[in-house]
Amino acid sequence: MNNQSTTKKLTGKVALVTGASKGIGASIAKHLAAEGAAVVVNYASSKEGADRVVAEIVGGGGKAIAVQANVAKKTDVERLFAETKKAFGQLDILVNNAGIYEFSPLDGVTEEHFHKQFDLNVLGLILASQAAARQFGSAGGSIINISSGASTLTPANTSVYSATKAAVDAVTRSLAKELGPRNIRVNAINPGMVETEGVHSAGFLESDFRKQLQAQTPLGRIGQTQDIAPAAVFLASSDAAWITGETLLIAGGLR
Repeated sequence: MNNQSTTKKLTGKVALVTGASKGIGASIAKHLAAEGAAVVVNYASSKEGADRVVAEIVGGGGKAIAVQANVAKKTDVERLFAETKKAFGQLDILVNNAGIYEFSPLDGVTEEHFHKQFDLNVLGLILASQAAARQFGSAGGSIINISSGASTLTPANTSVYSATKAAVDAVTRSLAKELGPRNIRVNAINPGMVETEGVHSAGFLESDFRKQLQAQTPLGRIGQTQDIAPAAVFLASSDAAWITGETLLIAGGLR
């Protein structure tokens, strides 16, 4: 047993994953915990989902707590990071996973449609990164932004959503340069279509859009959450010590 525990990549580290009650965020939280990190599972509204993720981590011998916060609001972000510090005393890894997508043709784009996505996908990510950079210790830290293949694929009817993710890619590169001298690494993961609760409820799994994407994907299938999470573990760990400002496209070869 002892031999095994020493091989864990993230032993002694504390990670905060935003939007981790389901989907990609939940999978990342579980994978980080499996590698020894104590994990703060953030959620905006799905307490039940977050509690389930925490129970699974704790049941497997890991450490985790759930903390409600809407990261698009500065006061919520401050409380989230204060509770993280109170629970675990430090922070080493931030995964900016919280995000939403709404597709709309140009004709249907409203101010609300725009602000809803930019406030969470871009402003929320920046506010969380700001709080994390203040809380990381002298050893630095790792910020992992969950962007999207949409930032470069830019499908029709996604002008606003694709724009938020192109912004995330730009923020990733800019913050990597700004925070590098403090040994804070900033990278992004850009998934293709992944089977999540959100994709199910949006009706995408049965859609022509899914069939079209799958047909264009060299590996011939859409993604699963466990296709994404190991890359987050890698970017969080010292294996990626000399990697920053990168966007890693995980989309089965679709580009």
